[in-house]
Amino acid sequence: MKKPEILVETQDVRVRIMTLESGQATAWHYHTEIKDSMFCLDGPVAVEYRNPDERIELVNGQHCDVAVKRVHRVVNLTTQEARYLLVQGIGRYDFNVKEE
Repeated sequence: MKKPEILVETQDVRVRIMTLESGQATAWHYHTEIKDSMFCLDGPVAVEYRNPDERIELVNGQHCDVAVKRVHRVVNLTTQEARYLLVQGIGRYDFNVKEE
């Protein structure tokens, strides 16, 4: 994964542009205080969830939210780079990896 482009970062809110290489995915993870909002910029990308298993595919301009404590990951579905805007808040940021 390329280094995120940070647009806003405060104690309670983070806004970044995330870039995934072809076929790349983030680790399965969850956050204890914040929700994630993903906005597809150059896709498609999939947001996959656990408990219950679910998958939402996003194309350019579409978005979805991930509730606090919900295990999830983001997957690049293309053969090229994919980018999404990630808005996280409001609360303390943490990134808790969940083994597959």
